Amino acid sequence: MTRARTISIVRIVVAVTVVVAVVWGVARNWTEISQDLQRVSIGALLLSFVPAALGTWLTMVGWRVILADLGSPLHLAPAGGVWFVGQLGKYLPGSVWTVLMQADMASHLHVPRRRTGVASLVTIGLSVLTGLIVGAASIPLLLQQPDSSALVWAIVGIPLLAFLCWPPVLHRIVSRGLRVLRQPPLEKSLSGRAVLVAVVIFCVAWLCFGVHIFVLANAVGAEPSANLTVASLTGFALSGALSMVTVILPAGIGAREGLLTLILASAMPVSAGTAVALVSRFVVTLVDVLAAAAGWAYARRHHLVTSREEREHPAGETVPKEP
Repeated sequence: MTRARTISIVRIVVAVTVVVAVVWGVARNWTEISQDLQRVSIGALLLSFVPAALGTWLTMVGWRVILADLGSPLHLAPAGGVWFVGQLGKYLPGSVWTVLMQADMASHLHVPRRRTGVASLVTIGLSVLTGLIVGAASIPLLLQQPDSSALVWAIVGIPLLAFLCWPPVLHRIVSRGLRVLRQPPLEKSLSGRAVLVAVVIFCVAWLCFGVHIFVLANAVGAEPSANLTVASLTGFALSGALSMVTVILPAGIGAREGLLTLILASAMPVSAGTAVALVSRFVVTLVDVLAAAAGWAYARRHHLVTSREEREHPAGETVPKEP
């Protein structure tokens, strides 16, 4: 058995194990969870949709800032078409589909594939780092430790984030990655201003997702408290960032819900936290699908993606009709 096949089998086994564990946990407590789910009204669902959609949009804007700084500025519409359609790749097992899809679509806009790939990978890296920083306040809730541990994490994490985002260090990481992939170096390195702007945008995006959780947490009837506010506003960032590292799980499914439930359990019953995590997955997935549908419509209209017939019969050739 080849190494690649062994890795694929391990990925499938781990992914199935995590999903089965989550499903079993939900099924075991379904009576309580279903009662909490019924408390989420249509109004609360729609209200939570707004900050989730804003967070998704801001993530695209941050990616666009990085891509522009590398030498390929795009208007919002084509950037959205490339980003949102490519994001559907995260729902497939593996770790490269999103990057490959975005690179292929952006090439129709005369953006070098390597440049798009680097912009997407840098976006993922900065998203993880900013998610860890925004989510630092929820670590004490997760570990059930004194609030002072959040200060310790911030003291360690913020300088680490600053070091990794320092343009010379970031450029060295990107250059080494390109050498490993046997790709030529980039024509231009990232500027400090672009990195700073992207970091701020990603932090605001994570907080928007936190507001989305806060709305759902209040909808299930959680008692207002400082822990609830902190867990809601920062718990999604921590669980989302860590789930992005688990590339073997499509869109971090299972990992994000499990970790978010543990964080929310510090301020509400476990069944209520599970209900919030499940509804959040539904809302965020719906946002991704609707954004991708809009992006796909734009991409098809502007030939950023091609159909099978168009690939087989390039422009100028007549497509034979069915008899």
